[in-house]
This record gives sequence, structure tokens and C-alpha cells, in this order.
Amino acid sequence: MIVDLPNTTTSKISKEIQSMREQGGVVTLGRVLTLVVLTKGGYEEEAIEAANLASREHPCRIIVLAEGEAGEATRLDAQIRVGGDAGASEVIVLHGYGELGSQSESLVSALLLPDAPIVAWWPHGMPEVASQTSIGKIAHRRITDSANEANPREALKHISASFAEGDTDLAWTRLTNWRIQLAAAFDQLDDSPVTAVTVEGASDSPSTLLLAAWLHKALQVPTTVIEDPAGTGIRRVLLERPGGSIELLRPGVLEATLTQPEQPVQHISLPRRSLQDCLSEELRRLDPDEVFGEVITEGLQSLLASEGGES
Repeated sequence: MIVDLPNTTTSKISKEIQSMREQGGVVTLGRVLTLVVLTKGGYEEEAIEAANLASREHPCRIIVLAEGEAGEATRLDAQIRVGGDAGASEVIVLHGYGELGSQSESLVSALLLPDAPIVAWWPHGMPEVASQTSIGKIAHRRITDSANEANPREALKHISASFAEGDTDLAWTRLTNWRIQLAAAFDQLDDSPVTAVTVEGASDSPSTLLLAAWLHKALQVPTTVIEDPAGTGIRRVLLERPGGSIELLRPGVLEATLTQPEQPVQHISLPRRSLQDCLSEELRRLDPDEVFGEVITEGLQSLLASEGGES
């Protein structure tokens, strides 16, 4: 069910949700959090689709703030989606104009679920300092996506410089399966040390740089990043060892091969993760991601310094 509320107020939106609940039996029982999506106008549908799918695992209220034009007459247009149009959630889409065109806490405060955690997600358009934004200040977790920025490498540097507890980025979440496979490979090895690391991937993939930063911090060895302008995502990780090197290679987007000393080549399913998968993973945990915090600050800064800083 979709209900449009042009030129409305948050009070009227709240009353309409209550009315729909009473008339149609829509309930909020089991909602575990409020997900506030802050995006640019025209980009909201992709984010809503991913959030709807993720809500089947994490029932929530989704509030979408689509940034409007500040030069237009002040008004607030809203749309409420429930039932089959909203997955396991309630979706409230807000388009503010004029004085209501900014992404302000005042637009969502009356619509937040009481006594439930708040997660803020910027799928497009990373803020200057996420933790200092109006909504970022009240959020338990703050999710950005450096892959959607014009310069992903610079976006990661910006996150590193402005990082606060509770921040995370989907470029890191996309690494989960790579990190699992590499950690599993280490469990099968002898004590021969890693002497050098090479990580190869697309030049526009911030995940490539983050994976290199993670390995650089964990292993404390020279780390080389090879950026391929024609590639897609992460392609290869090479760990050099006196006892035999380890190579995890994904030439496409679905399957990888793992080469280890004195073992047959293994073929591993390693598909690129969907936006829904990454968002679902982030919504599973509402505590700060300490490993990401260490990698984005200490690991990334050390890696960039070893590269010459601004390459």
C-alpha cells in the first residue's frame, strides 16, 4: 500500500501511519531499529529497494530523506509505503523543499521508533563529518559508501581524518568474504612469515585500498597496491613467503582460485556482494566496528605513508 501526502507535516504523517495501522492491521511489533536514509533526489529508489530486502532480516522503520531544492517554496511532500511495498518495514519517504530542503533531525524526530536504535545511511553524497551532522549526532551507527563518491580514494582519506566511533563504510563490508578466505588460508599454513603483500584491483575500488590497509596493519610488511583502470572490484591478493606464496585470484566477479604451497588449486565461490547483503550485515551489529576503526585510521594512514602519501 502506498499513500501520498503532498504539502504535509510530520505530525500529519505520524497520524496517517497510526490510521493505516488501525484500519489495515499494520503493526510495528518486532521493529528492531529505525534506518534513516539520507540521499540525493533521484537516487532514493535503489536505496529503498536494498533497505526493503534487508528489512526481511531486520524489521525496521525506514525513513528516507531525499534532499530537495533550497530555492523552491518551503513545503514537505511525503509518501508512506507499507505491506508488500515495504518488505518487512514501514517506509516513509520525505522530500523537503525550501527551508525544509536540508537533511535535519527536525524532519525525522517525530517519526523515529521510540526506544529503538537509529542507523543513518548515506548511500550517495558523503557528508563532511558524518558524526557531526544533525542526524549523525543521534545515530548509533553511521554508514557511508565511498564507492559512490567521485574520488573513492580521497573519500577514504576523508573518512580516516574524520572517523568517530560508530562510523563504517560499505567498501569495508564488501571485504568480508575476502577476509574470511584469507584468514582460513592462514590457518592451514606453517609458521613461515609473510614478507610482502600485493593487492590488485580496480582503480575506482576503495575496497582494494582497504583490503591492502587491513593486511598492511595485520602483517606489518611492505604492501603494494596495483590499480587497474579497466578492472572491477578486487582482483588478486598475493602473500609472499619463503615457504611458498599464497595467491587468491578472482578474474571475474563470481569465482576465485586459491593457490597455496603443496596443495592443489582450490576453486572458491567469491561473488561480488550485493548492496542488500552489505546493508544486512551492517544492520546485524549496532556496536562500533573496532577493526574497521583501526584499519581506516592506523592501517590506511600507514599504507599511504609507505606509498609516498598522495599517490
